[in-house]
Amino acid sequence: MLIASEFLILGLVAGIFGGIFGLGGGTILIPALVYIFGFSQHLAQGTTLAIMIPPIGLLAAWKYYTNGYVDLHAAPLICLGFFFGGLVGASMIQPVSDLLLKRLFGGFLLLVALRMIFGK
Repeated sequence: MLIASEFLILGLVAGIFGGIFGLGGGTILIPALVYIFGFSQHLAQGTTLAIMIPPIGLLAAWKYYTNGYVDLHAAPLICLGFFFGGLVGASMIQPVSDLLLKRLFGGFLLLVALRMIFGK
């Protein structure tokens, strides 16, 4: 089992990117849980939904949970990191121009897409 600090750091990083780009779950958490932490795709998706429960993913997370695809150790820790990371990311990105933010956002999504398409 991974240590709590690794999940907190993942949540913090996802929160920062969420604050900067307005994204997090599908584009940061799921690939990180799959490629860095070795989660199955189902477990990564279920755990990500569990951190967004109130009220966004409640029914979807419940469905994943009832099928054994939610890591109840990881979800609250990532959520805590994401909560504070969002504030950090949102604070960091305020002085960046709209054009640069669009380019950063597009580049990040492209890198994630390429990894998911061509990765293992």
